[in-house]
Amino acid sequence: MNYLSTRDTERTRRTSSAEAIKEGLAPDGGLYLPASVPTLTRADFDALCAMDYPARAAMILSRFLDDYPADALAEDCRAAYAPERFPGGCAPIRTLDGGIHALELWHGPTSAFKDMALQIMPRLLSRALAMTGERRVAHILVATSGDTGKAALEGYRDVDGVKITVFYPLDGVSLMQKRQMQTTEGRNVSVVAVRGNFDDAQNGVKAIFSDPELARRADAGGFFFSSANSINWGRLVPQIVYYLSAYCDLVNAGKLAFGDPVNVAVPTGNFGNIFAAYLARRMGLPAARFLCASNRNNVLTDFLATGVYDRTREFHKTISPSMDILISSNLERLLSFLGGPALTADLMESLKKTGKYEAPADLLHKIRASFSGGYLGEEDTLAVIRDTWRDEGYLVDPHTAVGLGCVKNYRQQTGDRTPVILASTASPFKFAPAVASAIGLAQDDDVFALLRRLSAETGDPIPAPLAAVETLPVRFTRVIDPAEMPGIPFES
Repeated sequence: MNYLSTRDTERTRRTSSAEAIKEGLAPDGGLYLPASVPTLTRADFDALCAMDYPARAAMILSRFLDDYPADALAEDCRAAYAPERFPGGCAPIRTLDGGIHALELWHGPTSAFKDMALQIMPRLLSRALAMTGERRVAHILVATSGDTGKAALEGYRDVDGVKITVFYPLDGVSLMQKRQMQTTEGRNVSVVAVRGNFDDAQNGVKAIFSDPELARRADAGGFFFSSANSINWGRLVPQIVYYLSAYCDLVNAGKLAFGDPVNVAVPTGNFGNIFAAYLARRMGLPAARFLCASNRNNVLTDFLATGVYDRTREFHKTISPSMDILISSNLERLLSFLGGPALTADLMESLKKTGKYEAPADLLHKIRASFSGGYLGEEDTLAVIRDTWRDEGYLVDPHTAVGLGCVKNYRQQTGDRTPVILASTASPFKFAPAVASAIGLAQDDDVFALLRRLSAETGDPIPAPLAAVETLPVRFTRVIDPAEMPGIPFES
C-alpha cells in the first residue's frame, strides 16, 4: 500500500508504510495517509470475532502495512499485547446504564490509552529501519500533554538503534504524569520540561522536523528525527484495532447483533484517537456518529459548530490535561480525506500564518455528516465523576468523564439512543486529586498517600505501574524555554 502526504497536491511522492513510519512527518510538513482504506468483509468480521486481541491486531495491521511480513506482524502483536504487559486485559469493556460501553484502554504499562499503540509502535519502527536499510540512529522527538510521553518512553526505552527525547509543558501535566516521566528508566531516554503549554512543545517539535539545517546536522551526527506522536502513522494505525475489536466483543457478548449501529464517543485533544475510529468505519465498523468530546479548550467544538478553526484564544489548564490542546494536528488528516490535499495545504498555511482557518461550506457539511461536538467545563466534569461513582459504582478519570458527560448531553439534545462505544482513556488513579475531590475525599500533598486513600475508599486497586513510581528515583528535572528545544537533540 502506498502512503501520501495530506498536502501533496501533485500526488507524485508515494512511499511505503515502512518509510512513512520511519519518517514520521512528510517532507512537506503534511501527515501520511494511506492511498486507500482497506475494507473488511462479513467473513473478515466473523474471523475477527473468533480471535483474541493480538491476532485481531495482526490481521488489521496487515491490511495497512502490507510491506511488513505477516508472520513478523503476528509475532510483534503477540509480544506487544502479552498478558504481562496488559494484566487487566487488552481493551476490555465495562457496560454502563443506557447502553454506554466503556472501552477501557488503560490496562497497560503506563495506565493510559497511549499504551495500546506505543507497545507495538517501537516494534514497527525497528522493523522499518531494517526494511529500509537505515543505519542511522532514529531520534524520536515527542511533545506530550501528559500520557503520550510516558507511554513512548516505556515503549522505546532500551530499544537498539533508537533514542527518545520527550518534551512536556512544565505546569501542564498532572503530578502523577510528571512523576512517571521524571522517573523513567532506560539508557536511551531523556525528558525535558518546557515553559509554556502543550502547543508550545508541539510547535517546537514540528519546527525541528521541518528545519533542513537541523536535518543536515543530525545526518552528519549519524541520526535522523522521527516521531512517536500520533502525527506518525505508526502511532495511529494500531488505534484503529481497538474500535473494531470492541465491536466484535459486543457482538460476542450478545449486546449487539452484527450490523447494529453504534456511536463512538472519544475525549479528544489532538484528534488522533477519534480519527482512528473514523478509519475503522471506513473499514466497515457500523458507526453512525462520532462524538468529539472536549474540555474547556473547546476549539474542536467551535469548529464543528461554525466551520472556523481558531487557536488564537485563551488557553485553559484543566483537570483533564491530556486534552489541553489548541492545535489538533490529526484534524488535518480528516480535512485531506474529505477536502483534498490542495485545500488542506491552503488551510494549514492559513493556520500557520494567522492562527485560524475557515472550512468551506461543502467540506463542513461532509464533516458534520459524521461528527458531533460537545464540551464539558470543570464543575460538570467533577459532577460526572461523582454521579457515575454514586449511581453505578464505577470510577472514571476526568478525560473519560468529559466523554461520558458529552454522550449524555448529546442524547438529551437529540434523543439519539444508539448504543455508544466510549473510549475510556486513563486510569482514574492517574488523576487522583481530581477524582478524590469529585467523590468527596480530602486532598493530600502526598499524591501517593492520596492514591492509597482513594483505593481504600473505592475498593479499586492502585495500578501496579503507578504504585511502583513512588520508590523510583527522579532522574529528569531540566526546564527550558521553547526557543531552546532545537539544541536539545544535539547534546551528548
